[in-house]
Amino acid sequence: MYTPDLYNNEDPESIKTFLKENSFGILINQTNGKLCATHIPIELEINETGKEILQGHISKLNPQADGFAENDQVLAVFTGPHSYISSSWYDHENVPTWNYIAVHVYGRIKIVDKAAAIESLKKLVDKYEANSECPVRVENLSAKTMREAKGIIAFEIEIDEIQATKKLSQNRDDKNYANIITELEKTKNPQSIAVAKEMNKHRK
Repeated sequence: MYTPDLYNNEDPESIKTFLKENSFGILINQTNGKLCATHIPIELEINETGKEILQGHISKLNPQADGFAENDQVLAVFTGPHSYISSSWYDHENVPTWNYIAVHVYGRIKIVDKAAAIESLKKLVDKYEANSECPVRVENLSAKTMREAKGIIAFEIEIDEIQATKKLSQNRDDKNYANIITELEKTKNPQSIAVAKEMNKHRK
């Protein structure tokens, strides 16, 4: 991922937080000579050796899985808030641009056994059911319902490299920076407001 030095995020903790808060990613690999991509939750976890990994699953009917045996190299892409930035918001002439946060994780994928697959499903469901009034738990599902788990392929990704971009108008002076935040908040667009919130965290 091309990232100018000014926008390069090398803070491990903020990257970790971002991955946990924006875990619906895109899994990309090469299968039968073609690039394949699947939109799925991909969770940052710690394995038994204490190393950070990514966990997820796809349908057995998904042809993307055919490529895992041929080439274990994969890319997981995660995106956060993003918004158009109008150059009319500056006090000088300049070009429009786009603010965004994104993380690319490169690694090697391996298929895990049934027990590990069920455990990862439990963690996934518990995470997203945490605020539910009547939370569903995998442990409470019937044997009939759990038979559907046979239709998935669960995986772990050993992380080789992380590239993180946080492009939030860092190249603007305080006056224009503040004006961009104000204009983003005026849009009433949730993505734009989220970008404004991120910008507020980095410069008061």
